[in-house]
Amino acid sequence: MSITISAVRETAPGERRVALTPDVAKKLKARQVNLVIEHDAGKAASFPDAAFKDVEVAADARGALAKADVLLTVQPPTLEEIAALRPGSVTIGYLQPHLAPERIKALRDAKITSFAMELLPRTTRAQAMDVLSSQANIAGYKAVLIAAEASPKFFPMLTTAAGTVRPSKALIVGAGVAGLQAIATARRLGAQVEGFDVRPETKEQIQSLGAKYVELGVSAAGAGGYARELTAEERAQQQAALAEHIKGVDVIVTTAAVPGRKAPRIISADMVRGMKAGSVIVDIAAETGGNCELTDAGKTIVTDNGVTIIGPLNLAASAPIHASELYAKNLYNFLELSITKEGGLHLDWDDELIAKTCVTHAGEIRHEPTKQLVESSA
Repeated sequence: MSITISAVRETAPGERRVALTPDVAKKLKARQVNLVIEHDAGKAASFPDAAFKDVEVAADARGALAKADVLLTVQPPTLEEIAALRPGSVTIGYLQPHLAPERIKALRDAKITSFAMELLPRTTRAQAMDVLSSQANIAGYKAVLIAAEASPKFFPMLTTAAGTVRPSKALIVGAGVAGLQAIATARRLGAQVEGFDVRPETKEQIQSLGAKYVELGVSAAGAGGYARELTAEERAQQQAALAEHIKGVDVIVTTAAVPGRKAPRIISADMVRGMKAGSVIVDIAAETGGNCELTDAGKTIVTDNGVTIIGPLNLAASAPIHASELYAKNLYNFLELSITKEGGLHLDWDDELIAKTCVTHAGEIRHEPTKQLVESSA
């Protein structure tokens, strides 16, 4: 029997993305599934109800949730949404299991099968489903545009009748997906770009984009393509070298993150005090504590020595059309693992992409770190 896949309007402040787009809806209809969206679910992303062909439009979220065999979300479902789902149904999207034990308990107790897309193993087969990468690309791009707008200087070199304007010097901290996109964007805008990451394998990637790799003498290669946490000695060495280097930098974009933990603190207040007036820091990691000690999430501050520090939130939502299109395709590619030829749903627990992404199933917590967190909070 064909399943029903639902999507509702995102209610988190500032969230403009939607988990189901008209193009992906068309692909799912071709797989013989039924679709229900809440009225105006895609409006904030510029996808009106009329753009969804042959899709049922529910008057409100409760109507869409009541029919859902599978719920697609961007932000984690609220406790009210979880309560409206039927036992045995499935929810797929960001889940942030390490931040909200009460949400995981609700999913477990309601016997909802939940998949946290941020837990997806970082393998070659999973690349087309990788929501972290698709949305980080947008964050890196947007962060540089924010920096360019906030900077009191031009990014490119300009030769004018009044003289030559030197290009701004931009430093990108972190060379993951967001960092590499930030490097590429800053280069396109004409800045003199440098990149830094504690993982030595990123040096070639940074240089391939035309940026200079900053050597600080610290290596912190970790598992799964992420950096490990630095030791106290390594952190002191890194900060001493970085403090001296950033004195001559005009723009810094920080992108460093450790999944499931607070963002690593890289730029201290003392380092900011050593920067020149007019410098700009855009801290992509603001939502998880910030890479800069002075970052205030969601706010722009100017220090006493004239450094502007910007802590943007949910940058991907600021480009909702493309962000939604990429995100919805990620979810579709993940769903393809389980949709049968008849439009049914079969979860293959022998598939590591399914097994390792699952948080709750059949009244149990399947993800061990989350299980430990929930038990410790009881």
